[in-house]
Formats: sequence, C-alpha cells, structure tokens
Amino acid sequence: MPRPLLSDGVVHLEPPTEADVDDITRACQDPAIARWVPIPQPYGPAEARAFLENVVVPGWESGRELTWAVRDGARALLGMVGLHRIEQGTAEIGYWLAPWGRGRGVMTRAAALVVDHALDPAGLDLVRVSWRAMVGNWPSRRVAWRVGFRVEGTIRAELAHRDGARRDAWVGTICRGDPRGPNEPWPGTPADGDVPADAGAHVERAAP
Repeated sequence: MPRPLLSDGVVHLEPPTEADVDDITRACQDPAIARWVPIPQPYGPAEARAFLENVVVPGWESGRELTWAVRDGARALLGMVGLHRIEQGTAEIGYWLAPWGRGRGVMTRAAALVVDHALDPAGLDLVRVSWRAMVGNWPSRRVAWRVGFRVEGTIRAELAHRDGARRDAWVGTICRGDPRGPNEPWPGTPADGDVPADAGAHVERAAP
C-alpha cells in the first residue's frame, strides 16, 4: 500500500529503513523502553534488522501494521509510532521514544499525526483508534491524554510481558469526530508522565 509521509513541520514520520539500525539498537538499550515495551533482551543490531524485515516491511505490504520512524527537522531518528491490527475500521496505536527525543512533546505531535491520518476519510478512513498501556506507564498515558484518547478503564491481566506474566492495562479510545486534546483533568500527580517522558505504549507486534 502507499507509504504516506506525515509531518506537522516539526516532526516528520516515514517508514524506518536499514539506515536506522544503529539508532534503533541504541534506543532499545534504554531501561524505560525495556520496562514498558516487550522488546527482546538483550537487544542488538540483529534484533533491529529482524524488526525491519519481519514487522515493518510485511506490515506495510499487507496494510495491517503500519510503522513510522519519528524524526526531527534534521531527520534524526527519535522513536517509532505505529498502527497495529488494522481491520474492520479500527486499529491500535503504539509508540516509543528514545531518551534523546524526550521532553519536547515530540511523541504527542507524532501520535496526533497518526491519529488524524487514521481517522481522516482521505487517509485510512478508520472509525476508531485504541490505545493500551500497562498500569503505571504514566508517560504513555500522558501522550494519549494530550492527543484526546478517552480512557475507558482498566482490564485485568490484559497484556503479556516478556517474563510471561500478564499485567493489568489501561485502555483508551478515540473515534472519528471526537475532539482532539484532553477530555478530562489530568488523573495523575503533576510529576506523573514527566521523566522519562514518552517512554512508550504497549506494542505487542511492532515493538522493535
């Protein structure tokens, strides 16, 4: 399917390539990403290439798993954002941000671009995008809150992590026609969701 490049003039989204292997590998040494996203451990260049070859490329070819690299104006890789399980008018968003990209609102911008593209009749023409994150992942929840996801509740034992244990998860949705931006007061403390910012939403298949 076509591979649209998305941008708001500050962040730029495009499919990751072989040239990103070193930066993906370096980002995935970060403990915050490893804590919330079920990436392989240890993580090296072979795992980054497997992510590109087994997830990114076939995902775009099938149209069911769309992954974008998040870049700045200099086109440096800052993270990943994607839509997964695209079917019957719905999809799930997932994302992670490297330590060197945090603290600038980058992932909020990137997630908003992807949500707009997903729900736009001229884009993917979806009806709903969902978001899940392990309970306690306040940085991910802050991104979802800023974009306009409505947290529907907590599902017990919803997500499987690499240790095999199942964890409770927050679940949220945003539908076509919903207003963008927060729809409730911030539910955490002022410090929740700050550092490490934008660490990542749970991604089961598109985790690098």
